[in-house]
Amino acid sequence: QVQLQESGPGLVKPSQTLSLTCTVSGDSITTNYHWMWIRQPPGKGLEWLGAIDYDGNTYYSPFLKLPTSISRDTSKNQFSLQLTSVTPEDTAVYYCVRSHAGPWGKGTLVRVDS
Repeated sequence: QVQLQESGPGLVKPSQTLSLTCTVSGDSITTNYHWMWIRQPPGKGLEWLGAIDYDGNTYYSPFLKLPTSISRDTSKNQFSLQLTSVTPEDTAVYYCVRSHAGPWGKGTLVRVDS
């Protein structure tokens, strides 16, 4: 059974960097699929942030205003998201997701607040 689990701080201060890691079990991030980050701000819809594929190529949303980085640690079967210079508008539930119909992680709420 493939499982994804997000981890990271639940509170980030404005202008700081938001960093999240997704740990994958039951599948390898180097063999197939795109491994994605998606978020949902309170009361709003889902927003695709970007992805890293099995070859390590990265893809980012053209609509995201913040500098964004997605990377991976193949030795740990993890991939990560960094958003730089966050604002309160970046408060959201962040999900890591495998392409082609999932699965999804449970999501982690990150609040940007001083």
